[in-house]
Amino acid sequence: MKEFTLVKPLSIDDAVSALGEANSAALAGGTDLLGKMKSYYSPTMPDTLVNLKTIPDMAYIKEESGMLKIGALTTLTDIAESSTVKSNYSALAEAARKVATPELRNAGTIGGNLCQGVWCWYLRTEWNHFNCLRKNPNGICQALLGDNRYHSIFGAVAGCVAVNPSDTAPALVALDAKIVTTNQTVDVGDFFTVDGENTTILDDDEIVTEIQVPTPASGTKSAFIKYSQRKSFDFALVSVAVARAGSSGRICLGGVYNLPMRAESAEAALPDAEAAGEAAASGASALPNNSYKIQLVKTLVKRAVATTA
Repeated sequence: MKEFTLVKPLSIDDAVSALGEANSAALAGGTDLLGKMKSYYSPTMPDTLVNLKTIPDMAYIKEESGMLKIGALTTLTDIAESSTVKSNYSALAEAARKVATPELRNAGTIGGNLCQGVWCWYLRTEWNHFNCLRKNPNGICQALLGDNRYHSIFGAVAGCVAVNPSDTAPALVALDAKIVTTNQTVDVGDFFTVDGENTTILDDDEIVTEIQVPTPASGTKSAFIKYSQRKSFDFALVSVAVARAGSSGRICLGGVYNLPMRAESAEAALPDAEAAGEAAASGASALPNNSYKIQLVKTLVKRAVATTA
C-alpha cells in the first residue's frame, strides 16, 4: 500500500485547510478509500489522508426546524436502527440497512456512502490496467464493448456507462433531501456528477457536513427496494425509492444510470402501480449484456408503489 501522511484535524476548518494541500483526500469510514489505495487502481493515489473522525460532533440524528438532520459521519448502522428514521423516513432506514455487510455498515458513514467512487471493474482494476475514460481523457469506456452487464440502461454522461453505486442516494432524492457542505447547500439530485474519477460536485477542499430531510407531509409513505445478485451484501442491479401521499410523490432509481435518476414519467402515472412501472422504463436502451435491468425497473417500481399505497 502506498505510504501516506495521516492528518487528524480537530475542527471542520482545520480539515478544510488540510484538504487544500496538494494531493490529499478526506478519510471517513475508510471502507472505500483504503481499498482503492491498496489496489493502486489510480495513478493519482493521495499522499495525505485527512481523518474526519477526529472532528467532534459530526455524528448525530435529530429532528429540528421541521426536518431530520443527520451528521455526515453518522454510521449507516445508526441510521438503519434509528427509531426516528424508521418511523418517519422509512425509505432511508431501509436503504441504509441494505448497504453491504453489518461490518461495513458499522464503519461506513452516510457521507461516505454518498461520496464513494463508481465500482466499474474497468475503473477499479488493480495497477490501473485498463485505459479507462474516467482516469484518462484520451481513454475509452471499456464497458461499452466489454462486460457491461451491471452498467447503465439510460445512456451515458461524458461517455461513461458506469452507474452510481450509492444505496442511500435514491432514498434521499425520493425524500427531497439536501446536502450541506462547507461551501453550499444543494439538493441531493444536484450533488452528483461525472467528472473524471469524481462522482460529486465537491471541490478538493470541500466536505459534506450534514444531510437534511424535510419532515414528510401527513399521510406520506416511503419505501426502498433493492435487487442485487447476492442479497446479503452486493451493490444494486436496480434499486427504487418511492415517497408518496396518494397520487403525488417522488420516485428515484438506482443502479441504472451514472446518477441517481428521478423517474418523473413514473411519478406522473401515480397512483397506478402497473402504469408507474411501465413508465419508469420508458427511454431505457440496454447495452448488449444488461437488458434484464429493464424488466427489473418495471417490477421493482410496481412493487415499491404498491408498498406505499
